[in-house]
Amino acid sequence: MKLTELKPGAVGRIVSFTCLNAMIRKKLLAFGILPDTEVRLIRFAPLGDPLQIRVRGCDVALRLVVAKHIDVALLDKGMQNDN
Repeated sequence: MKLTELKPGAVGRIVSFTCLNAMIRKKLLAFGILPDTEVRLIRFAPLGDPLQIRVRGCDVALRLVVAKHIDVALLDKGMQNDN
């Protein structure tokens, strides 16, 4: 499943990046967005782009054109609070 397919509040584990150039992959890695990392979809912007994710305790905005190339596996704890 793609990161863009998660529902707000759902948690997934990043599986891989596909079709992203080296510069974008480096930026994602610098933000801590790397394979085997948990990510929570917080919300989509009012017009749908960008989307807000929480990874390693930090909120990051990603454009849909990038997020649609990030494969995630849905985790069961999708609707739990971050407390």
